[in-house]
Amino acid sequence: MPPVFSVTSAQLTAWLVAFLWPFVRMLALVSTAPVFGETWVPRQVKVAIAALLALVLAPTLGPLPPVPVVSVGGIWILVQQVLIGVAMGFTMRMVFAAVMAAGEYIGLQMGLSFASFFDPMSGGSTMVVAQLLNMLAMLIFIAVDGHLLLVSALADSFQTLPIADAPLAAQGWMFLVLGASRIFSTGVMLSLPLVTALLTLNLAMGILNRASPQFSIFAVGFPLTLLAGIGMMGLLMPQLGAFLQPRFADALASLLGLTQALHR
Repeated sequence: MPPVFSVTSAQLTAWLVAFLWPFVRMLALVSTAPVFGETWVPRQVKVAIAALLALVLAPTLGPLPPVPVVSVGGIWILVQQVLIGVAMGFTMRMVFAAVMAAGEYIGLQMGLSFASFFDPMSGGSTMVVAQLLNMLAMLIFIAVDGHLLLVSALADSFQTLPIADAPLAAQGWMFLVLGASRIFSTGVMLSLPLVTALLTLNLAMGILNRASPQFSIFAVGFPLTLLAGIGMMGLLMPQLGAFLQPRFADALASLLGLTQALHR
């Protein structure tokens, strides 16, 4: 006679809880993190990645709070996991926001403010230079195994910030806000050499126009500025990786600081 397997409702609830709560945090991070959360990644792929990570990491999480999923406490835990995953994704995306800001500054100085197109990720128009730098930053992020380090930081977050029904600490959100202030400074640091060179070129053409009024600065200035900007970007590209790698490392370290700040 074949053996009979019986599963109780309590066991089903425990299995569902062990998978669902980690899955929600992972899906929130995958949906907002760089590379994973881009619009060109299908939603089915994002859900599959989060489900695979949940299946792998769920057995290592230890005991979870004895709270039913369909309850006020269970819904509160689900909301917390969404907030934690989104906060971690935004923390990592700040580096790419700084790169986009640098592209905006460079594009404005080069006179390419009109060269923009609709970006479905941001929901607005994005300059071509900013989009180019963003794509290069993503390639560098993948080349230095940043996506794997991000998954590792996600797994470590369950140790520093375990799943619980306790409220999250307010200083964690302040940590996230203070981290966002580095977007402007990092963008300025990245674009400063090129912006300074183009500003010097514009000042030189202004002085030349005053010295020789017959010199048509409008006919010569824009092509010269554009050509100089492209040449300076060619010099900037080889240094982009060396500039971004420490920023990626700082962002990954900030993930640990964020989870520690959110833990009461």
